Amino acid sequence: MLEIITSPLLQPIRHGFFTRKGGASSGIFAGLNCGTGSSDLAEVVAINRARAAEAMGISPAALVTVNQVHSADVVTVTTPLPDRPRADAMVTATPGLALAVLTADCQPVLFADPDAQVIGAAHAGWRGARDGVLEATVEAMEALGAVRTRIRAVIGPTISQRAYEVGPEFVEGFIDDDRDNARFFANGKGDRALFDLPAFGLHRLRGLGLADVGWTGHCTYSDPERFYSYRRTTHAGEADYGRLLSAIRL
Repeated sequence: MLEIITSPLLQPIRHGFFTRKGGASSGIFAGLNCGTGSSDLAEVVAINRARAAEAMGISPAALVTVNQVHSADVVTVTTPLPDRPRADAMVTATPGLALAVLTADCQPVLFADPDAQVIGAAHAGWRGARDGVLEATVEAMEALGAVRTRIRAVIGPTISQRAYEVGPEFVEGFIDDDRDNARFFANGKGDRALFDLPAFGLHRLRGLGLADVGWTGHCTYSDPERFYSYRRTTHAGEADYGRLLSAIRL
């Protein structure tokens, strides 16, 4: 049985932040690993993606993903993509297509303007969020007829502050951008700090003047039964990790 987290902010647009439950993968990937870039068996990943597509009411070919590279690049999608372009966000006004991003601690962000029937999806890790992928997604939605004061955006399961330890050079980069970014860091052990990625994402989204923004409140690191986590895998010394899928469709 698949487990799909939804948000009332995005209703009535069909969407879901999938957990790892209900998939065909085994071992360290056990569950719904949808990452074609993982070392999991390709045919098993295809089964998992097909299950997610069925849950979204579409064919596997209509489940659109990109080659995520931690950029601020956005693709406007009008048909299924035969090749996955290098980008980290997508927008569409085409019914029947589901925009999907893959994450394992980074923020999956789903956007919708139900009145204009325009949607978006972004993969927003610290680098993408800092470089403007959220802002670029909203601008691309506007180019399709969306109005930002009607757009709603929701951050799905992501790593929370208590699990996100970073070094002083990481903090300095954010402070150099904006001194007010200090609010997103708490003191850790020694010279380490704890970064609040979802709070930073919400801050960037709120600065766009959208209708409403939110976070589902789920931490990927602290709930291994439900979520994959790159950082948890690294700490455990495991060879690879699964990827969670988040999708939205018209």
